[in-house]
Amino acid sequence: MFAPVYLDWNASAPLHPVVREAMLPWLGTRFGNASSRHEYGRQARAAIDEARARVAAAVGAHATEVVFTSGGSEANNLFVKGAAACMKPGTITISAIEHPCVREPARQLRTTGWRLRELAVDADGRIDELDWCACLEDKPSLVSVMLANNETGVLQDVAAMAADARRIGAWFHSDAVQALGKIPVDFRGLGVHGLTVSAHKIGGPIGAGALVVDKRVELAPLIAGGGQERGLRSGTENVAAIIGFGVACELAVKTLAEESARLMLLRDQVERAVATGGARVFSAAARRLPNTVFFSVDGIDGETLVAKLDRAGYACASGSACSSANPEPSRTLLAMGVDPTVARNAVRVSLGRETTQEDVSGFATVFGELVAGLKNLTAVRV
Repeated sequence: MFAPVYLDWNASAPLHPVVREAMLPWLGTRFGNASSRHEYGRQARAAIDEARARVAAAVGAHATEVVFTSGGSEANNLFVKGAAACMKPGTITISAIEHPCVREPARQLRTTGWRLRELAVDADGRIDELDWCACLEDKPSLVSVMLANNETGVLQDVAAMAADARRIGAWFHSDAVQALGKIPVDFRGLGVHGLTVSAHKIGGPIGAGALVVDKRVELAPLIAGGGQERGLRSGTENVAAIIGFGVACELAVKTLAEESARLMLLRDQVERAVATGGARVFSAAARRLPNTVFFSVDGIDGETLVAKLDRAGYACASGSACSSANPEPSRTLLAMGVDPTVARNAVRVSLGRETTQEDVSGFATVFGELVAGLKNLTAVRV
């Protein structure tokens, strides 16, 4: 069966073989409920505890600060809604380029008396410093700013912003789903009150994530019930997925420096190839993830180019996987001031542990041929 070269690692990473092997026993003979007091239950509880320690170690946190969830979306909702439920309504500030699973719960808070403020970004997708200073004067109660953008790969100075937020008494949360495994992520060093991470972006299973949360932060649970996860996330734990998450974290951190350097070289090669084809690379002047290239070619629709690349054997994306059903241009690019017509042409290439030099060289060749063909077709129609 034909399998395209996978260049959409920001959407999801394939399950790492070592992770799969670690999970298999918990999908078969080790089936105990971690809340049970017998041997089967005790084994499951011990395995969860070990996984929790691995996730904590990967982000410089203590194991007691890790709350397992079903993924990044739930973890983001848990902090935004959970913290707001324990406060008097005030202002929640998010960036204009946040993932929908931060933006939408923040918007929902308006029905309970909260005010929502969105921080502007500059043309490269970095938080506008003047707007951030103006925001601080309004003394928000909650702030959520992602560490790394899922489309452009741009990194925000979360540590500095979190320090500012602490000075005015605001809780600061950061979605680090795209950052984990690609750059060092240090919960304590960032100084945030909450940090979201997810398994399936780093070779772990889909359906496992975590909110790393300062124990001084009071949160109301989204799911009430048996009191699992310190009462913050009730429900029988997904033991196999949690174990896989822990192993994936350990593997990602172990190879982080070497893999980041390798991916950056490949990323730069992709950027040279698309630039040769006339593409504009977004956020090229900003600090970015080492694996992400977001670009557009004038006059060539992004969805069309992605479809042609797929048929030619290269699986890319026209933007965020979570927004693929939305025909509107990228909200991130619009917030950066990119013309909607240009934004509709956007294509994202994201690399990962299985991406090879041959994959990138092949992509460069095919990309050049496809773009030339599409431009000729457009010229003939005109």
